[in-house]
Amino acid sequence: MLAGILYALAAGLMWGLVFVNPLLLADYPAALLSVGRYLAFGLLALGLAWFDRATLRRLRRADWSEALKLAAIGNLLYYLCLASAIQRAGAPLPTMIIGTLPVVIAICANLRDARRDGRLPWARLAPSLLLIAAGIACVNRAEWQALRAAPHADPGPYLSGALLAGVAVACWTWYPLRNADWLRRHPDRSPRGWATAQGLATLPLALLGYGLLWLFMPALRADFAMPLGPRPLFFVAMMLAIGLCASWLGTLCWNAASQRLPTALAGQLIVFETLAALAYAYLLRREWPPALTLLGIALLVCGVLWATTRLKPPPPPATLSEP
Repeated sequence: MLAGILYALAAGLMWGLVFVNPLLLADYPAALLSVGRYLAFGLLALGLAWFDRATLRRLRRADWSEALKLAAIGNLLYYLCLASAIQRAGAPLPTMIIGTLPVVIAICANLRDARRDGRLPWARLAPSLLLIAAGIACVNRAEWQALRAAPHADPGPYLSGALLAGVAVACWTWYPLRNADWLRRHPDRSPRGWATAQGLATLPLALLGYGLLWLFMPALRADFAMPLGPRPLFFVAMMLAIGLCASWLGTLCWNAASQRLPTALAGQLIVFETLAALAYAYLLRREWPPALTLLGIALLVCGVLWATTRLKPPPPPATLSEP
């Protein structure tokens, strides 16, 4: 049990890095951060492909097409929206919005196919949804007050950042549901091999995106030095660190935690990612979160924990087989 919790904590600490990467590289466009991260991950997947070659050989054209869709939306588009949101609105509010993912995914999974997954009554969902909404409202209030107190404040980027964080939630709600559908249809396939296939599918997309940015960046930002920007060594180091730690090692630690912990407990510990990201953000600011932000964080955690511990979908209704 203790080892499982420590593995989950390690995963959360590494996943939290992706939320501060856009702040550490604030002078880099979010699109370059997205393609750079997944270019590093795709190159890593090339090395892993040797170990999963048996699974990869069994994949057909339709499977690779599905891997491309998952890579494009669940990887590149998701992180593009998240990095843009953080650079526009700061880290706390987008992090809180992303922190609702465990509940949003659970709700969509239960409402998408009631015959297969069962359905949760809205009355039972209400307490967790209200707690989460109140938590996000508290953090939004604190960030909005800080924004208005700043000289020459412009609310436009903040509002667009909140909207982009919502798009990121939509991307990563679609991704695990679609990914689970593929794994359910192919129970004989290795989940690790399928993850490697998605990494390989990400590589050409990231290369194409990087090439397009290199081609058009002079017209968009004439002062930006492609291909590696104004801080090339730091940029490459961060991309490798995020690609290795967040995209691979973090998932490895999470899988180790999932093997050692009950599913209900493992689901709750996803909040380590949100808490780590918020801690990193305020360390970069060199300040303690205001009381209203701390209250919002506590409400969000309580809402997620309520949903993951108390809400279980009822069994799907029994259907009579045709004679």
